[in-house]
Amino acid sequence: MRSDDDDDPGLPIPFGPVSNGEYDPPPLTALERVAQRRAVAECDANARRLGVSRRQFLLSVCGAATTLLAIQACSDDKSKGKAGGKFNLPTTSALDENAARSRLAGDEVIFDVQTHLLDYDTIDPAHRLGLGLAAAFPQRNCSDASEPRDCFDARHLLELLFLQSDTTMAILSAIPVVGDRSPLSPAIMAETRRVTEALCNDDRLLLHGQVAPSAGRPQASLDAMDKVLATHPVVAWKVYTHAGGPGWWLDDHEGFGSIGGSQAGYASPVDIGPAAKTHTDVDFIVYHSGYESGGNEGPYTASADPQGVDRLIASLEKSGIGPNQNVYAELGSTWFSVMRNPNQAAHVLGKLLKHVGEDRVVWGTDTLWYGSPQSQIQALRAFEITPEFQERYGYPALTPAIKNKIFGGNSMRLYGVKPIETKCEFTRAELEQVRKERPGGNAAPGPKTAREAAAARARDWAWQIS
Repeated sequence: MRSDDDDDPGLPIPFGPVSNGEYDPPPLTALERVAQRRAVAECDANARRLGVSRRQFLLSVCGAATTLLAIQACSDDKSKGKAGGKFNLPTTSALDENAARSRLAGDEVIFDVQTHLLDYDTIDPAHRLGLGLAAAFPQRNCSDASEPRDCFDARHLLELLFLQSDTTMAILSAIPVVGDRSPLSPAIMAETRRVTEALCNDDRLLLHGQVAPSAGRPQASLDAMDKVLATHPVVAWKVYTHAGGPGWWLDDHEGFGSIGGSQAGYASPVDIGPAAKTHTDVDFIVYHSGYESGGNEGPYTASADPQGVDRLIASLEKSGIGPNQNVYAELGSTWFSVMRNPNQAAHVLGKLLKHVGEDRVVWGTDTLWYGSPQSQIQALRAFEITPEFQERYGYPALTPAIKNKIFGGNSMRLYGVKPIETKCEFTRAELEQVRKERPGGNAAPGPKTAREAAAARARDWAWQIS
């Protein structure tokens, strides 16, 4: 994106390329490149019309509306007006904040079930891995950090979630690093939860425990689980099936699938159906919903070699697992990847709602890899599946009721927690150095190139139980 000065915050709907480190960030598609150029030009023009600085406009709700309108216009051009997904925004929202808020603001309970941070400063230097993720790529939206690794600490995560977005509840989710050298160990998670409780006076931040059956002896994994359960309020277990060793299948284990990585074959959700059928008393959350980075999602078709989200649907169908049973589809990284392509976005959401069930699609953003999750929240609030796609493919309408289920209702029921509807607002003094103004921007801090993503995996994703 063009920059007029050194303090350009970037477009309010990030385009990338960027990833969460599990996959190589794909280049922008032709549609995304055209939409990005159009959004930049229209944001510049609208800032001049309103008589505000470019930075002010890009950080405003009108800036988000202008960017989504540009994406929609380019999608309409490409599909000749027959796009399957639409950002339902009045054209006046590009200049009128009230019009923009009518579609992009909301008071839903937003429960983000996939968030991460990295805290290298608390790790014994003898166990550090060269500050892998923090050293693997430059930071472009964290100007208040003294070192790159500071962009990933608890302070920045809490700011992104609770100050810079409408998120009201969240789960701190494990990363594929085990043992004393993990920058997101159970101890770090627990401390972040303690700080959040002190700031917000409630328990809006929950914790995942980690299972690493392919790291060392199986008994060591079981002992580690017992230890975590004895000392921390874990609400679920998370497994990275594609990390470490030869990988493993999920047929006899509780866990979650994932995308990308060096063990990509083991990230396939092909075994979710059999596992869910065998263990009907277990709820399985498939992180990323089986989406494959760089894929081209279309309508579901039964085939011998399903791709992307179709892999999950095929596995469920083959095992007789119907909608709204014991399998959940999570949207972290997936929604971020498809939301700039309304057709793909309509197919991904439509397929999941139809085949996995409207009560089984849950909100996750993979924050903080993509910056503030506000852009993802705003995009879903404004998004609709067109009547044409509803009729042709049997997709449900994205009604406010269904969006409320996705944003928080389904996860609250799954985790058995009560809604926290109030915002958590805190000061710089309460969170050490919370920024009074936003010195960063809208850019996403994850790896921007294949080399950066590979460096992150190579340096940090070595599994070890110590």
